[in-house]
Amino acid sequence: MSDKKTCFALIGAAGYIAPRHMKAIKESGNDLVAALDPMDSVGIIDSYFPNADFFIEPERFDRHLDKLKRSGNRKVDYVSICSPNYLHDAHIRMALRSGAHAICEKPLVLNPWNLEGLKELEKESNKRIYNILQLRHHKSIIDLKQKIDGLPKDKIHDIDLTYITSRGKWYHYSWKGNIEKSGGVVTNIGIHFFDMLGWIFGNMKSNTLHLLTADKASGLLQLENANIRWYLSIDKNDLPIEATSNDLSTYRSISVDGHEFEFSGGFTDLHTESYKSILKGKGFGLDDARNSIEIAHLIRNQAITTSKSDAHPLLSNE
Repeated sequence: MSDKKTCFALIGAAGYIAPRHMKAIKESGNDLVAALDPMDSVGIIDSYFPNADFFIEPERFDRHLDKLKRSGNRKVDYVSICSPNYLHDAHIRMALRSGAHAICEKPLVLNPWNLEGLKELEKESNKRIYNILQLRHHKSIIDLKQKIDGLPKDKIHDIDLTYITSRGKWYHYSWKGNIEKSGGVVTNIGIHFFDMLGWIFGNMKSNTLHLLTADKASGLLQLENANIRWYLSIDKNDLPIEATSNDLSTYRSISVDGHEFEFSGGFTDLHTESYKSILKGKGFGLDDARNSIEIAHLIRNQAITTSKSDAHPLLSNE
């Protein structure tokens, strides 16, 4: 990496995930020069880039990026996007119009067809759109992929995915509780796992939906090399005794062919690893994001089956 720092701007500076992006920009040796958020509770910026310009109006932020581009003074090379899910498409377009590459949190977009428009913009702007798919940098997950890749290509694996992460009443009052803006629990908390499992076991073949409410969902997802019984929930009442007895608000379990897959640690620096890869031109792009977007879109738009054949074990409690 050269001595000249790469310049970043960030959209969604007050959000939960924004500090991980600020940390990644800092630890990769680069600079955040501008940030945008309609909320002004962004004191966290002082911990990383106190000299960054800050805006609450997107119009003034967009104007600032244009001025930097035209002046040649500290032109923004990348725009990091941590805004609500339904705004990702618009903010990616803003980044490319400003002459910068886009680095966007999951989901890249909510609807698969939006990917085609972004592909055209990539070609027109000669800029890249990167998606943060940080679980693909997790050592245990890389090891699992290498193990699966070494097995016969026609082997179908049996997987149980359980992810319960309790949320308070605020969740349903925020944009995350609005399925039109967030994609619902399947997208908010599930897309990380659907991307990781699709990366290892292949593209989606079909999905059967057994349950879909505002706070939980479950079904049977069939990939090229796996049948996955999945259960996602933000309801604290779903937490198993091993979580509640240890005062834990989150429970995560993946079993592969009857064996528990352990990956509870190792998450701390995954955004930094993602940034380092992107800065080397090796980040994950539109085609990498497609499988999980298609999975989540299908789930939230399909009918619930009355049959509970091959349902997740937790559905016996419903």
